[in-house]
Amino acid sequence: MSDHKKRLSLALVLEKQHELSLREIELPHELGDADVEISIDVVGICGSDVHYYTHGRIGPYIVNEPMVLGHEAAGTIVRIGAEVKGLKVGDRVCMEPGIPDLSSRASKMGLYNVDPSVSFWATPPIHGCLTDKVIHPAAFTYKLPDNVSFAHGAMVEPFAIGLQSASKAKIMPGDIGLVMGAGPIGVLTALSALAGGCAKVYISDVVQEKLDVAAQYDGIVPILVKNANSVKDVIAAETDGWGVDVLFECSGHPTAYNGIFDPIRPGGCLVFVGMPVEGIALDIVAAQSKEIRMETVFRYANIYNRAIDIIAAGKIDLSSLISATYDFKDSVEAFDRAAAGHALDIKIQIKMPD
Repeated sequence: MSDHKKRLSLALVLEKQHELSLREIELPHELGDADVEISIDVVGICGSDVHYYTHGRIGPYIVNEPMVLGHEAAGTIVRIGAEVKGLKVGDRVCMEPGIPDLSSRASKMGLYNVDPSVSFWATPPIHGCLTDKVIHPAAFTYKLPDNVSFAHGAMVEPFAIGLQSASKAKIMPGDIGLVMGAGPIGVLTALSALAGGCAKVYISDVVQEKLDVAAQYDGIVPILVKNANSVKDVIAAETDGWGVDVLFECSGHPTAYNGIFDPIRPGGCLVFVGMPVEGIALDIVAAQSKEIRMETVFRYANIYNRAIDIIAAGKIDLSSLISATYDFKDSVEAFDRAAAGHALDIKIQIKMPD
């Protein structure tokens, strides 16, 4: 790539495990005919960003060279490619951070999220969006309605995971749900399940403060996990021993899978949302004996417009989930706070300079 197709930009750079710096870095910056250039306004800190910071890798994705972090973002279009339609300079937008090969078999089936060649912001070796401006395909850039703030626009990405999970569950009106794990994805999955038709959603966690945040929403019932049987016992008591219609495992913690089929009714559904660091064992016979349907979630596909519409319609309020907002100059401090895992923190965001 020639120099004129790159740009020296101030960015939050993960130099290597445990080392972050706010510095200038040369980044690709070529505007294609089907691309838009976006001035970034807000970026959310995701658990994967923190994991790269603290561990230097997620599975096969290893940080071998400096990488810009961030993939949950919203901003304003400042330039458009010659073939872009439906978007214009000045539009407030959010962006899907994954760019698939639209000619792949997975993409043609509508499963572009599992396209093996997808390029995803802040997944090695792809740079993220914690910088002032980015180039992105218009096809994966979405206009925000006037009543959706940049902060809420940056929440569309994690909310999309929740909606993908609810969609995979095939919820029926009046279903009872259970979410294991009250982190950002867990709470957003619970809200998505309610939006999808669940009459009530239980949510479990070992941290009371996280449950307190979730309990602010009508229809979400917290369960504090005190021992291995806490969730099973509460669900049995609440459902006369029948169980929930759908269970979403959002923690990824290895102990969550012990007895995971117990709280689910016969013929119910289990959706795997959280991603364990290593392989886990499952009691398949326990699932077979109830004919439990199992679904998996990896990011999302064809869901962003739905997420934006639900937020714009006022069906959910994301404000309670934004724990703190840091200025871009304090990005390292923001990541250190996120890595510390304070009990009251759900989502920390970074505000870029005007």
